[in-house]
Amino acid sequence: MAAWNAGVILCGLLLFALIGEVYLRLTNPFLESSIPFHFVDGVGLIHEPNAKARYAHLRDDSFVVSRANSLGFLDREPVSAERAAAGCHIAFIGDSYVDAVQVHIADKFHVRLEDMAARELPHLDITTQAYGISNTGQINQIPFYDEYARHMTPNVVALVFYINDFSNNSTPLQSLTYGADPDRMPFMSAQRDERGALKLRPPDPEYERFLLPYPPPPWYGNAWGRLTKVSYFAKWLDAKGLRWIQVRARRNNPQIIAAWVNMIAKRPCCASLLDDFQPVTRYDIHLARQFKEEQLLPVYEDALEYTAFGIEQFKLRADRDGAKLIILAATDDMGTRGDPQFDRLSAIAETYGIPVISQYAHIVSQGYDYWDGQLRHDPHWNATGHQWAAEAIMEWLKENQDVCE
Repeated sequence: MAAWNAGVILCGLLLFALIGEVYLRLTNPFLESSIPFHFVDGVGLIHEPNAKARYAHLRDDSFVVSRANSLGFLDREPVSAERAAAGCHIAFIGDSYVDAVQVHIADKFHVRLEDMAARELPHLDITTQAYGISNTGQINQIPFYDEYARHMTPNVVALVFYINDFSNNSTPLQSLTYGADPDRMPFMSAQRDERGALKLRPPDPEYERFLLPYPPPPWYGNAWGRLTKVSYFAKWLDAKGLRWIQVRARRNNPQIIAAWVNMIAKRPCCASLLDDFQPVTRYDIHLARQFKEEQLLPVYEDALEYTAFGIEQFKLRADRDGAKLIILAATDDMGTRGDPQFDRLSAIAETYGIPVISQYAHIVSQGYDYWDGQLRHDPHWNATGHQWAAEAIMEWLKENQDVCE
């Protein structure tokens, strides 16, 4: 009888899985995200030019297909340099909030800003272009300006800053977050000279040969990982429920992170910086909630210096080229005065005379509900969040139209 009951339960589960597989194959346009990248000398990793980027977020049941332009960014083709020079051109540079794989290009904040400006400030003839690659900080993004944006002679260069940029700018923290050798990074990075001063270091085309080692997942994690590559139902379960398998199967394992910390701590770049630094997962490093604290660990204090260095590099370039540099502080993680994260960014910006636009302050002033502007299971903006970012920048433009002269 027990065997019979077990057989019935097993058949029921298999039938349920079969129904789920058929249903998801009929309703989901593709199985998983596929965002092609390639390496450009002097720039680092950017999107494959003209390639399709497929984004699947199964927890949000969100599927978006975009196409990279000929430069390798998820945006429209650039306007001509002559058109940009004749009007008021704004270059937006940033990470995943500018890359914005989660929404269609027409819904991105810089496109909405351009449409809004055509109605409300037509005499300025505003054009925009986005240069964004996920998982980068300002130091990593310097080549986006040098190799691409600068040639359009922008009137305004806008850096979109999210809380993880503090960590992304730090070579030790960026190394630990993505398992890259701190001396062989896939993006522009910074290193200290013998006097301790920061200097830029170009991306290494051979970075893949020097990735930090990590062991394969346990047998059940490896088997599950393979199953999610072919089964829509397994992928859905992975996204919706079986988080314990996902954590064990990936690089998020605390033992691996601890081993990396010990490994990097022995490098000349990072000696003494990682004392008392014990992240549980790579997300602890990536999101750097530590920046909400009044007292920072040495590695986070060091990250502030990296961030100031990266912003200074943009300021030097903008001044040289006659552009106005501004910063958009993205989402409630970068709130208003009194928030330690926002205050730390503002202190850096004030050093160089750079205006900071707070998207959160705009959201509050308009009486919006912040949560309506982001995906349900993802802090990135949905189309509404992009609209609010465009509105915040538009407010600043209306008050500073002289930047377009």
